[in-house]
Order: sequence, then C-alpha cells, then structure tokens
Amino acid sequence: MESFNGSLRDECLNVHWFESLDEANAIIEAWAVDYNESRPHTALEGQAPRELAERLMNLPDTNSITTAES
Repeated sequence: MESFNGSLRDECLNVHWFESLDEANAIIEAWAVDYNESRPHTALEGQAPRELAERLMNLPDTNSITTAES
C-alpha cells in the first residue's frame, strides 16, 4: 500500500494543479486506470496487470481436460 501511495503522490498529485474537484477526479481516475492496467509492476515480474490477466485467461482450462479414464 505504501508503494501505491508513494506512486500516486509522486506521479499524479505532485504533478498536477487541480482547479476543481471534477478535474481532480478525472485526472486521478486516468492515472489509476493506467496504474492498474498498463504499467509494469515488479510484483508481477515486470508485467502489466492487463497483460498478466490476458495471459492467464488464455491458459488451458485444466478442469475441462478429459483423461482416458473419464
């Protein structure tokens, strides 16, 4: 959580001067979408969350694999 808070502060809040609450909401939302979908994360071995999710969705479903016994 501390890493996220630091990134939010350094990359978004300290960079923008918000003139209204609506503007702040729009800019922070855009930053959050980029952070949560597009940018690589060290916790995900350098992959972006969306990239990892797509890769996991394309893995074969082990529950649907039939065996010779079934």
